[in-house]
Amino acid sequence: MKIRVSSGAKWEPVVGYSRAVMCGNTIEVAGTTAVVDGQIACKGDAYGQARCILGIIADALDKLGAGMDTVVRTRVYLVNVNDWEAVGRAHGEVFGDIRPASTMLAVSALIDPDMLVEIEATAIIS
Repeated sequence: MKIRVSSGAKWEPVVGYSRAVMCGNTIEVAGTTAVVDGQIACKGDAYGQARCILGIIADALDKLGAGMDTVVRTRVYLVNVNDWEAVGRAHGEVFGDIRPASTMLAVSALIDPDMLVEIEATAIIS
C-alpha cells in the first residue's frame, strides 16, 4: 500500500507526482526546491535555499511519521558547482551524525532560473 503526501503545489496534478510516497517502510521524497507559498525563497542564496529545502523535506517526512534521522540517502543537484561548500554546510548542519549516503551533482539548469538547488531523499522506517 502506498501513502502519498502532497505539497499542495498547483503543478502536482499536472505533472503527476507527490512530494513524498511511503511504500512499506521506505519513503521517497521527490526532488524538492525552495518554493514556499508559490514563491522561490532565498533567491541568490544557495545555502538559504538548501536549508529551506531540508525543512520542506523534514515536514514531508513528519507527515509520514518519520524524521530526518530516518534518511539513508540524499541526492543534491546544483546549478552552480561552486555552491557545493555552502550547500554541503547546510546538509552537514542537518545530517551531521546521521550521515546518509549522498550524491552531489552539477546540472545545467533547474525548472526556474532562480532555483539554485534541488534535493531528493530516501528514508527507511522500522
